[in-house]
Amino acid sequence: MPRRTNLLLALLLIPPITIPFLIIAVLVRITSSGSVIYWSTRMGRNNKTFKMPKFRTMRLNTPDIATHLIENADQFVTPIGRILRKTSLDELPQLWSILKGDMAFVGPRPALYNQDDLIVLRTQKGVHQLTPGVTGWAQIHGRDDLPIPEKVEMDYYYIRNRSTALDLNIIWHTFFTVFKSKGISH
Repeated sequence: MPRRTNLLLALLLIPPITIPFLIIAVLVRITSSGSVIYWSTRMGRNNKTFKMPKFRTMRLNTPDIATHLIENADQFVTPIGRILRKTSLDELPQLWSILKGDMAFVGPRPALYNQDDLIVLRTQKGVHQLTPGVTGWAQIHGRDDLPIPEKVEMDYYYIRNRSTALDLNIIWHTFFTVFKSKGISH
């Protein structure tokens, strides 16, 4: 979708998510110490880093690496964090990144700044040229369950077949993927 469509959609979503956003913020605050929003350093378009906001779902002493690499990651998840991750509601603050232009609704999920294996493979396939998304082709086909090379192949499929119709299809399927909590490991 073009940037102006992402911007318009983000602006339209602000009023209906305001109340859920505030409720979640209060729940995060009263169930764990630390800030409500966690600013994660991510790789954006052309491998430039940016700060991506999420509702904080992990305790303050959690290592700053991909969750699947943390031994016994469940010990770091906050009480409300489990629910937020399972429902993907922790992603709501990323509307800010869409408004800023760091992200789009659809594109490859932004890698953590230290996920070198994912960054290298994406760069080799030209995926790094895309604006990262809140959801994407890989998210509706496995999310956390996909090994990195397979995830990159999904991203590569997206870059070769990118269209508004595909983006709308991905958004549509995202709702079902989230509803079923498919592919979420923590």
